[in-house]
Amino acid sequence: MPGAELVAVGSRTPDGARRFADKHGAKRAYGSWAELAADDEVDVIYVATPHAAHHEATMTCLAAGRAVLVEKPFTLDLADSVELVEAARSRGVFLMEAMWMRTNPLVLRVVELIAEGAIGEVTSVQADFGVAGPFPPESRMRARALGGGALLDVGVYPVSLAHLLLGVPQHVRAWAKIGPEGVDENTGMIFGYDSGALATLSCGMVGATPLAASITGTTGRIDLPAPFFRPPSATLYRGVGEPETIPADLTGGGYQHEAAEVQRCLAEGLTESPLVPHATTLEVMGLLDAVREQIGVHYR
Repeated sequence: MPGAELVAVGSRTPDGARRFADKHGAKRAYGSWAELAADDEVDVIYVATPHAAHHEATMTCLAAGRAVLVEKPFTLDLADSVELVEAARSRGVFLMEAMWMRTNPLVLRVVELIAEGAIGEVTSVQADFGVAGPFPPESRMRARALGGGALLDVGVYPVSLAHLLLGVPQHVRAWAKIGPEGVDENTGMIFGYDSGALATLSCGMVGATPLAASITGTTGRIDLPAPFFRPPSATLYRGVGEPETIPADLTGGGYQHEAAEVQRCLAEGLTESPLVPHATTLEVMGLLDAVREQIGVHYR
């Protein structure tokens, strides 16, 4: 990113950190999060560990006064997420979830179009995210100790899209096929809203699904092709006439938008992003908790 430099990396072992640093051109490599967080040349740390380690790593960084970008899902559950947000707020330190979809310019344009009334009142959101396996039992996708399962790894995207467009549902229903490791392999969710709107969502790790989303309103529809969380375009149907195709700027890998948002927030002295605010992260984590309770997936 322009104006940014990869100063240091941290890993569970010095050798792992060194290999990553050599590959990506980082100046220094540390064998622990504590050592990385103690580096005074570091302005912000990106936590990209398996889900189960997010809370400990982030708390270590916040305690050292370092701004943190935490990979999704923020933590394993709402309680841990609340602890991180409270720690960041009490210290006045920037903290943001790395939900790159919420910083994607085309996704933000879709939100604007809906707010402008392009498709009327939203009545339905449909989205899926399924990946093909098989994954070995010890992989982060299946290992319960690592926060495995389809919901937290890929289901967070359709849930976040529904939340972005419709907010917090008043009704949540879910079902899942649970694997031998005790995590969900294939999950379906229906969110109901007092407005009458529905969100029909699915996620899985037993087959590659279309990775598409469709947003229907009273006067039109917007389709997001694969992958809907970083769409190459959007198609707007206004109800009459030919559909409009809205292309995306696909420069870069897509993660640059969340990195740029972090840079902007730090430059402006903000402690949370208006695009991915703490309240949004906590509300989505609450929904994931509600789904996990219904499907019987527990990490503690």
